[in-house]
Amino acid sequence: MTVPIILASGSPIRAQLLAQVGIPFEVERPRIDESALKDSLLAEGQPHRNVADALAEMKALRVSQKRPGRLVLGSDQVLSCDGTLYSKPADRADAARQLAALAGRSHQLITAAVVAEDGKPAWRHVEAVSLHVRPLSAQSIEAYLDIAWPAVAGCVGGYMLEAEGLRLFTRIEGDYHAGLGLPVLPVLSYLAARGIVAP
Repeated sequence: MTVPIILASGSPIRAQLLAQVGIPFEVERPRIDESALKDSLLAEGQPHRNVADALAEMKALRVSQKRPGRLVLGSDQVLSCDGTLYSKPADRADAARQLAALAGRSHQLITAAVVAEDGKPAWRHVEAVSLHVRPLSAQSIEAYLDIAWPAVAGCVGGYMLEAEGLRLFTRIEGDYHAGLGLPVLPVLSYLAARGIVAP
């Protein structure tokens, strides 16, 4: 019997994506201070790609240190637009401000996945997806949030691609699953190589 991997994330969409492709897993949410690490890396001038990677690694390592002999998958995603790194909206008004800032522009969702084993990174993958937001009026943003809030309260940018948020975009370039929060195909390839899933 295959030993399930451990998903070091409380994200429902990541769990859903793993379940959809038949990856056996358990969930163990790590207790970490994401904001402190993010602020520290940004203060050092680290690229946004490195921020996503470090957050994913911290999640994986935190759980892996307590679960020897198990493969632990950590993943994180950041939103980058013209040099600014956005965080989850503090409230509905903040979500509206984020959507207004992204309207009519392109931004990147940078998703990182790290697999840890015995407290050390064993594999990693970072992928960026470019998203092009249609022009949005203040009225259209409020109409959207009337439908989407509070479901998007925990979503950077104030949208979920897997729900009504998809209608905010004119084009998405890159791996759709990575845009949702987990680069499923690279994860599958790694787990197949390790014998966790059938190749």
